[in-house]
Amino acid sequence: MMFHKFSVVYRCSHILKRYYTTDLIKFTREDRLNILRKMALTKSRENPVIMTLDTPEFKSIFNEELRSLVSLFKEYGYEIRIAGGAVRDILMGKQPKDLDFATTATPTEMKEMFTTENIRLINLNGEKHGTITPRINDKENFEVTTLRIDVVTDGRHAEVQFTTDWMLDALRRDLTINSMFLGLDGCVYDYFFGYDDLKKHRVAFVGNAVTRIQEDYLRILRYFRFYGRIALEPNKHEEGTLKAICDNGAGLSNISGERIWMELKKILEGNFAGDLMVTIVENDLAQYIGLPNNPNKAELKKVWTQSGHLNLNAITLLSSLLNNTDDAITLNARLKLSAFDRDLALFIVNHREPKLHSKPLMPYQQLILKSKSKPSDTKNMCIEVLKYINSPYWEDLVKWEIPKFPVSGNVLKENGVESGRFMGVVMNELKIFWANNDFNLSVEELVKEIPRISNELAEKKKKK
Repeated sequence: MMFHKFSVVYRCSHILKRYYTTDLIKFTREDRLNILRKMALTKSRENPVIMTLDTPEFKSIFNEELRSLVSLFKEYGYEIRIAGGAVRDILMGKQPKDLDFATTATPTEMKEMFTTENIRLINLNGEKHGTITPRINDKENFEVTTLRIDVVTDGRHAEVQFTTDWMLDALRRDLTINSMFLGLDGCVYDYFFGYDDLKKHRVAFVGNAVTRIQEDYLRILRYFRFYGRIALEPNKHEEGTLKAICDNGAGLSNISGERIWMELKKILEGNFAGDLMVTIVENDLAQYIGLPNNPNKAELKKVWTQSGHLNLNAITLLSSLLNNTDDAITLNARLKLSAFDRDLALFIVNHREPKLHSKPLMPYQQLILKSKSKPSDTKNMCIEVLKYINSPYWEDLVKWEIPKFPVSGNVLKENGVESGRFMGVVMNELKIFWANNDFNLSVEELVKEIPRISNELAEKKKKK
C-alpha cells in the first residue's frame, strides 16, 4: 500500500527514528513520547482533569458487569477509561447509548488477563485494530481498545502504534468534543478543551483541521453530523474549518460509498439537515459523494423550507438535489443504497410534481394499486412524495388501508382474457376503474367492464 499523507505524529516519529538509527542521540521510550507531545503543535491543558462527575447520567452506567470489568483492570494494574461519544453525551446530560473503553493494556495483555480469569472473548477480528471484546458474566460485551497513535495514514486507514500516553491517543481523534476520557471514578480528562467547546456548542477539529481531515477524509462528513447534534444555529461554521473542508473535499472520492452513506444519512436525519446539505454543496463536495455536479440547490432549499418539519426520510431530502433519474442511478451506484432507498430516490424524482385531481389522494392510491413492488412499500413512497410537496393529505394516506383488489388472473382468464402481457394491461385498467369508483365495486360489476376495456385496448393498438 502506498501512503501519501502523513500525520503530525508520524512526521515527529520519523525524525526521531533518523536520529536514533544514526546513534547520534539515543532516546528512551519516555523521551520519545515527551518530544512527540511537544512537537504535536496543539494547544493542550497542563492538567487534563477538569472535574469529577457525580451526576445521575454517570451513575446510571454502572451495573454488576461494568463493576467487574473495572475491578479486573485495577487488579492487574492497567488503567481503563470511558472514551469518545459516551463522555460527550454524559456531559450533555444525556444517557449514553454505547460505552467505548480505552486502556493502557495492550491487546496481548488483555487476552492474557481475560484468559486467566476464564472470561470469554468475542469478535476476535477487532484485535488487529487494538480492540478486545470480553463478555462479562456471560451477559454483557465491552469493547476495550488499547491507546494508540497513528503512525502512517492514507486518508482512509491508519497504521497504528500502541502507547500508554492518554494525550497522544486524544490527539489522534477527530473533534475536540470526542477527544475526552472519563475515569470510572468520575474524573473527566479533557486535553484539548473539548468541554469548553461543548459549552459553546462549537464543533472543532483537534489541533490542525487539515491534518485531522487528511488522516481520514470521512471526518469531513463527521464534522457536519456532529454540527447538527451540537450547534444551536444552522450556519455558524468557522471560516478556517470550512476552508480546510473545501480544500480537501476531493479526498472523499476514495472513501467507500457505504461509509459515506452511513454519515450522510445521519446528517440528513439530524438537526439543520437542509442547511447543512446546502453548505456541503456550496463547499464543492457534491461530486465526491454521489450527487450531480450541478445539484438542484434551489429545490433543496424549497423542500427544506416547506417540509423540513415533517421528519422526511433521508433519501427524500437528498433526492431534492437530483435533477433526473440518471442522477438517481448515479447516486445509487456511488452510495450502494438499499433496494428501498434506491427505489425511493427514483420514485421521488419521477413523481414529485403535484398531481392535480378532484380527489387529491386518488393518483397516489392508483400508483399503489398498480405497483409491481410491494403495495406497502409503494404506499410509503407515496407518503414521502406528499411530504416532499408539503401536501396536507399525507396523513390521510397514512391512515388509508390498502384494499384488496377482488379480481384475480383466473377470473380474467375465465372471461376470455389471454394470459401474458395483455392480461396485465387489462388488470391495470380494471384497477383504475375500481379506484375511480372508490374501491367499492364487486367482482361481478368489474367483470362486466372486461369487454369494454379489452375493446378499447384493442382499438388503441390498431391506431399505433
